Amino acid sequence: MNSVEAKRVLETALLCAAQPLTVRELRLLFGDALGADSIRMLLGQLQQEWAPRGVELVALASGWRFQSRPQMREYLDRLHPEKPPRYTRAVLETLAIIAYRQPVTRGDIEDIRGVTVNSLIIKQLEDRGWIEVIGHRETAGRPALLATTRQFLDDLGLQSLDQLPPLEDVAGRTDAAEALAAALSGEMPPDPPDAAPHGPREPAGQEPRGETATHATHARDDDDE
Repeated sequence: MNSVEAKRVLETALLCAAQPLTVRELRLLFGDALGADSIRMLLGQLQQEWAPRGVELVALASGWRFQSRPQMREYLDRLHPEKPPRYTRAVLETLAIIAYRQPVTRGDIEDIRGVTVNSLIIKQLEDRGWIEVIGHRETAGRPALLATTRQFLDDLGLQSLDQLPPLEDVAGRTDAAEALAAALSGEMPPDPPDAAPHGPREPAGQEPRGETATHATHARDDDDE
């Protein structure tokens, strides 16, 4: 099979797929005829060929997919004028803390925000598929360690956590929350009354507390197979 036909096969599979496809999955289209490096080279060529169009081919945490370019959003929104989901500042600040400090416990989040975290906030983020429990801290009570998911990165259009804005470029947790809000297209309503103060706040940029849990939101190793 020549490269033109191979790209046509890749293009068709990606356009018809309901979910992003990994390089390993795309190799199945060709049996043993094409290796991972050849697939990646062809994907790069497809990216260039689609560059002038309103749809782009992108690599995300969970694989490759075609998606509309951000510049097309204002036009596509006219087809579906309903408002996107709205998230409170408390939800977005909690998400930002998890994204930048992961893995963290609920207690860590409360220390940073200075207020008690409502259980519904954690549940909302879990239901949305943006956070998950990846383990437990070996301290009294073994609190759950929270981290972001591949779905979180996919919804942000990112391939790995390394593509989040560096903390030095974000003034604080509020700016981080606003950046996530913009990326997730959530229009933040005014804050509801928050919970009672919980304790002293930690600096938003402080390093995590020593957990070494490996999280799946980084680039997938199986893409190399």
